[in-house]
Formats: sequence, C-alpha cells, structure tokens
Amino acid sequence: MKMSRILKVMFAALVVTVLGLSASGAFAQSGSHTSSQFQGPKANKGTVTHSTKDGKSVLTLSDDFVVPDTPDPHWQVVDSDGNVYLLDKLKTKAFIGTNYKKEIVLPSYVKNVSKVVIWCAFAEVNLGEAKFSSPVM
Repeated sequence: MKMSRILKVMFAALVVTVLGLSASGAFAQSGSHTSSQFQGPKANKGTVTHSTKDGKSVLTLSDDFVVPDTPDPHWQVVDSDGNVYLLDKLKTKAFIGTNYKKEIVLPSYVKNVSKVVIWCAFAEVNLGEAKFSSPVM
C-alpha cells in the first residue's frame, strides 16, 4: 500500500516537472530575442529584435541601424534549413528622407528564422546580415 502511494506521488511530481519545463520553454519562445550586430559591406550597424505582438512574429531594427545608401534595400530572412525569403522593401515612396520600414511582421509560413539579411534587390547583393544565437519563431 505504501509503495503504491509513493509511486503515485512520484508520478505526480514527474508530471508537474514535465509541464513546468514545457511551460518555461513556451514562455522563453514568447520573449524577445536580439541578434548579433549587422555585418556586411553596407549594413554594419545595429541589430534586429524578434518579438511577438498580438500573436504575430515581428522583427524590429534597432535605433542605431543605418539604412544602406543603395537603390533597393529589402528585408530578407533565412530559416534554419537555409530557405531564403525576400520580404518588403526598407524604403518606399511613403518613407521620405531618413524614414524607413523599421518593423516587419513575418508571414506565417516563415518559421525558424536564423538570420536577417539586408538585401539589395537592384544589384542582387547581400548588404549585411545579423544572426540569432538560435532560430526564432
């Protein structure tokens, strides 16, 4: 009888531990993650932060990021499998002067982002990239 009760208590403790670890993993994923500094020939200042807002994955460039002076800079992300996703332009006619698209919502089909690339679509050149220590989203 005592052995049965001990086993039940141990099983309950195991369940609580597993649930606690699962919850902490989910909580860690919902927090924000900041990349390394951008490194490249034209984009080499600032970082990018991944966060979740209203259930959507968002990438935000830091305040010290400098938009490269190139014809057509774009957001581009690379997932952990090496798939590349060309996203929106950093600058459009709506962004006049030094304004640019500092934040982007990732499409739902983009998962496990390992790095963010600033891509010149005109010259088809990587202007700089920032890596996350582990894939986000």
